Amino acid sequence: MHNRFPLGRRSFLGSALGFGSLALQTMLRADDAGTSADWSPPDGRPHFAPKAKSVIWLFMRGGVSHMESFDPKPALNQFAGKSIPETPFASVNNPELLKRVRVVVVNDANGQQRNKLYPLQVGYKKRGQSGIEVSDWFPHIGSVIDDISVIRSMWTTDDNHGAQVQFHSGRHMLDARVPTIGAWVNWGLGTLNENLPQFISMGPRFFDRRDGHYLGPAYDSVPLKVDPRNPLDYATPDGDISPQEQRLSFDLVHRLNRLTAQEYPRDSTLDARIKSYELAYRMQTAVPEIIDFSQESQYTEKLYGLDQPETKAFGQQLLAARRFAEQGVRFIQIQHGGGAAGAWDQHSGLKAKHAELAGQVDRPIAGLITDLKQRGMLDEMLVVFATEFGRTPGSQGADGRDHHPYGFSVWMAGGGLKGGVVHGATDEIGFHAVEQPHYVTDVHATILKQLGLHAERMEIPGHKRLEQDFGHPIDDIIA
Repeated sequence: MHNRFPLGRRSFLGSALGFGSLALQTMLRADDAGTSADWSPPDGRPHFAPKAKSVIWLFMRGGVSHMESFDPKPALNQFAGKSIPETPFASVNNPELLKRVRVVVVNDANGQQRNKLYPLQVGYKKRGQSGIEVSDWFPHIGSVIDDISVIRSMWTTDDNHGAQVQFHSGRHMLDARVPTIGAWVNWGLGTLNENLPQFISMGPRFFDRRDGHYLGPAYDSVPLKVDPRNPLDYATPDGDISPQEQRLSFDLVHRLNRLTAQEYPRDSTLDARIKSYELAYRMQTAVPEIIDFSQESQYTEKLYGLDQPETKAFGQQLLAARRFAEQGVRFIQIQHGGGAAGAWDQHSGLKAKHAELAGQVDRPIAGLITDLKQRGMLDEMLVVFATEFGRTPGSQGADGRDHHPYGFSVWMAGGGLKGGVVHGATDEIGFHAVEQPHYVTDVHATILKQLGLHAERMEIPGHKRLEQDFGHPIDDIIA
């Protein structure tokens, strides 16, 4: 077809279908890579009976302080202003962890540690029947803590914000880029709705805007905005074209593609492109309908915080996530915190900024879990709350904390996991993961297991994965 249209294949498709240029580039990206693939994706069936169907992945960009969220450390108040050698915790470490990560101690000109222990900037309470301690910045999440598994022993190796890439893929940002967890889910499982993509993304991304990498662009997330008038670049036609005219144009391209497919019946790349064009056309109707909240009750809108300016934007994304999940989207990835590093990166002014950001997400997230549970969806829906690393027990400057990859917290809910449990632990000051430490891909392996997939079987010819890429399911939190 590329040689049969004087206008050019890309120009013809762009004008005929009315797709926005960015979307067309996305769909055609693989065309430049060759005409056939040397491997095929799996058959779309889980390896064993799944407990979950879909994932809502909530990622707080910048590094949430684990000590001021889901792993309070009262010892920081007791020893505030002292350096670690001046406390009983000077020798606390995890030998197994320290084989894999290197602790850097910053000293001043006199050879003394510069970082002094910084007291907790917020109070905390035991919440729910489980009595799990949760920061006062997250009271709404605390109200649903009995549905949550808190993992307090995460670690990673990147001490800068490339750790966002590492948390999603398992590899350091300086390594060769590999598929993210969302891409693997997209690759491994068949669609639940032919009118929608399997993998969507909302919110700011900076370090890595792709997901599929060597799996190919077909497994990248589809970026969406919660705007029924323009949710994605190809949701509405470019130019003055009626739905009837667009339908005729699409049918023409469809017939031409099918003729070419008959001529080259074994061209898997052509088949993938045809499917992507067809999906894009169907999405133009399906996506705006899903993010139209006019049929939602006032109770539901209030549950997600749509009635308050500070929670409205994030609440809209989470309500959209629930609606996409209802319609069969497999992996819904939502990032919170703008800027290159991410808004949660508080090297100074931690108390005010963390309180503000927590206020934006706390109520909507609790509303999502409550809504899923009330609708009977939580049992088959995995909700993940993650961040790239924690923050240091010591101060940075007068009122901040630095990056801290050696021990931090994430939590997961639903999808066949236990609720009201804490797994793993950091030491008394939140420095090291000392009980049941988990590298970030253990979260990935847990997700895959609940979706009915063996992590070890998620591999394609020519791309050998490392042992840590696969991770190990966190079986202690699985019901």
